[in-house]
Amino acid sequence: MSRIGKKPVELPGGVSATVSGQTVEVKGPKGTRSFTATDDVTIAVEDNAVSVTPRGKSKRARQQWGMSRTMVQNLVTGVTDGFKKELEIQGVGYRAQMQGNTLKLSLGYSHDVDFEVPAGVTVTTPKNTEVVIEGADQQLVGQVAANIREWRAPEPYKGKGIRYKDEYIFRKEGKKK
Repeated sequence: MSRIGKKPVELPGGVSATVSGQTVEVKGPKGTRSFTATDDVTIAVEDNAVSVTPRGKSKRARQQWGMSRTMVQNLVTGVTDGFKKELEIQGVGYRAQMQGNTLKLSLGYSHDVDFEVPAGVTVTTPKNTEVVIEGADQQLVGQVAANIREWRAPEPYKGKGIRYKDEYIFRKEGKKK
């Protein structure tokens, strides 16, 4: 039995969910999100909550049960609060700034890196060494953050590069003389 799957997803005030076939559509203050579940689970909306139940006792149905419930929970969280990732830039001369829909990164290369921000995500730079990515889609927010971090991942000797706000970089000692 899935402990996560057993719990129904509560819908807070201002959020509505509709089910058509295997597709759940959740509408809230931050937009509309949808998720299509596999045929191994049944999704129902009853008294202001979305419940997910497995069809049958197969291993795949039990696997999809908890995963589908979590996906619906993420839809509800996305349209109410949204998701947020924060990046820190460390290194001499490394900085970031927004210009329209483009994030301009100076990362020690011979040229500036221009990162086009995709639709559905907002990127802000409160300081020139901080980047904040926000949006309703958790997967898209995380992917954009990973793509920005990929331009200069933190290195273990000086710790220079782009890192997540709460990330710990294991530091190495330089070579001995």
